[in-house]
Amino acid sequence: AAAAAAGDGGAAPKLDVLCGTMIETPRACLVADRLVTDAHARFFSFGSNDLTQATFLLSRDDADKFMQPYTDLTIFQRDPFVSIDRDGVGELLRTAVRKGRAAAAAAGVELEIGLCGEHGADPHSIEFLTELGLDYVSCSSFRVPVARAAPAPVVSPAPASV
Repeated sequence: AAAAAAGDGGAAPKLDVLCGTMIETPRACLVADRLVTDAHARFFSFGSNDLTQATFLLSRDDADKFMQPYTDLTIFQRDPFVSIDRDGVGELLRTAVRKGRAAAAAAGVELEIGLCGEHGADPHSIEFLTELGLDYVSCSSFRVPVARAAPAPVVSPAPASV
């Protein structure tokens, strides 16, 4: 049916589609180079909520019930479900960015890297993500004003409407 719709004697239409992946597990961070070389990913989008849950094996839905003593005792500087834990999740992000960009450079392709999740509106996280060289962050719509107020180049103004 696709060939007939193409109207060119039976050949299916050729699509130019950018393929990429959500990175939501620690293992995906560790094999980010293979996502570029073997799976031909041309973009990564870190799912920070799921990656944090998978790294700590904790549910963010329950974290507010027990996290306060951890932050009070500075086991965590900040709640890792609010601000990226740089020593754990942050190192996974750093590894994935480094390996992914290196593999893309070796293959002569571009790799766009971003993050989606509530961390995308946290100023401390945005600062860290900027240091890592991410291309964009996204978050839920009600948090966009907070993200835009963050003093980081990864948060750019929306394009002008035409």
